[in-house]
Amino acid sequence: MFNRIVAPIPTAVALLFVAAPFLGSVGATAINKQVSTTPQAVAAAPAGAVQKIVLKTGMAGGKMVYLDEKGTVNPVLRGKVGETLEITITSGEGAEHDIVFPELDAKSEKFTGKSAPVKLLVKLTQSGEFTYYCSIPGHRQIGMEGVLEVTGPADANAKAKPAAPAATVMGAATANPIAPAAKNAVVISQDPNAVPQPLGARAPTLVKYAIETVELEGKLDDGATFTYWTFARKVPGPMLRVKKGDMVEIKLSNNPNSKAVHSIDLHAVTGGMGGGEHTQVAPGETKTITFKALNPGLYVYHCATPSVAHHISAGMYGLILVEPEKGLPKVDKEFYVMQGDLYTNHAFGTKGHHEYSPEKAADELPSYFTFNGSVGALTKEHKMSAKAGETVRVFFGVGGPNKVSSFHVIGEIFDKVYSEGATNTIKQNVQTTLVPAGGATIVDFKVQYPGKYLLVDHALSRAAKGGIGALEVTGPADDKVYKASEPGHGNMAH
Repeated sequence: MFNRIVAPIPTAVALLFVAAPFLGSVGATAINKQVSTTPQAVAAAPAGAVQKIVLKTGMAGGKMVYLDEKGTVNPVLRGKVGETLEITITSGEGAEHDIVFPELDAKSEKFTGKSAPVKLLVKLTQSGEFTYYCSIPGHRQIGMEGVLEVTGPADANAKAKPAAPAATVMGAATANPIAPAAKNAVVISQDPNAVPQPLGARAPTLVKYAIETVELEGKLDDGATFTYWTFARKVPGPMLRVKKGDMVEIKLSNNPNSKAVHSIDLHAVTGGMGGGEHTQVAPGETKTITFKALNPGLYVYHCATPSVAHHISAGMYGLILVEPEKGLPKVDKEFYVMQGDLYTNHAFGTKGHHEYSPEKAADELPSYFTFNGSVGALTKEHKMSAKAGETVRVFFGVGGPNKVSSFHVIGEIFDKVYSEGATNTIKQNVQTTLVPAGGATIVDFKVQYPGKYLLVDHALSRAAKGGIGALEVTGPADDKVYKASEPGHGNMAH
């Protein structure tokens, strides 16, 4: 387990695990098996009859699923009116789950790989076909859903409750009251000054990084908290810096207290789904990949475990810079900033503890837009500063998972833009640059006048949802650059 945020290991110089079949299955013998929907005309079970069923959770065909003792994926469960199903269930891959039968008013306790097996009694009082699934946000949507068939005499039929919907009205906020803000919440926002030093002229070498995935209660806004999933306890995760031709070793560990499986997919990697195929780590596990940095540029990395959108939105993204052989031109200040869109079950500004909303994420309706993970990260928590006359470089990326950014600094013009993070395509004198979800850019500019320069997504409604930062520039004012007839108002408008 790696307790440090992240550091190159002293001995060195320094997924998309999507719902797709390329990964195969774990002990699975059937997927999406078709079942009969017609109840059989058979006698009811003897009074007091108990049928014992053993299930576990796992991964199969790129999906998160339930498995029976034969390895059948999301098995069709069968019983008779009058029976009681005694379901014993465990977490096969270590993540947190439950199992619910909403039409039969049955729901298990939550369980993880560290907890004891959970038992659930389901009394079968009516015939018909019923759904079971995991109620952890996002799990049903990525595969954890099956069918229970109950047969019995016609006169035993009772009108079933309507099936619980898979989702609420798209984009609608939940009517449930919000829980109090977490008292133990910590600052998760990444310091924009946490940029590794330029590597300078050197031959390719082996670079090792050790990163731990950690789930923790973090400060989202004043009076609001959220359960963040992070690389090394910060959002974004640590900025990694290597050189073209380096061999890079990434050792990924999942904190034993985690409730979900995590992974890492680096867009700088060729092969292995960017590393996501081979870094699916259950709580307490560690896995390692090694890759050659073939292409220079600034690249996004993120978690690639289902639901990928949930893992990314909750904070699991970062940047890796692959310097060209000769490095980048020298500047006076370098900053690390990433934008994310966060989907919660309550509106922006609501006090309390927010939960992730898969429904809002599916409809791409963010509650928050953040720079470095939280509201105020780059205006209150951390300070970006420079002196008039200095050259500034911003490594800017969009974790997403969904929204494109129109990146702009109010009161400045980008002298150079490394479009889409490519180090060989430099544009000059750019006002606003587009950065796609899962993309990055590098912008250089010289600050020539003191004041506050605001970092924004120029889809400016997003600034009111948290997407804003500030660069403070100090030094003497130069009237040849800018002169105000009424000094003191600053450059807050554009």
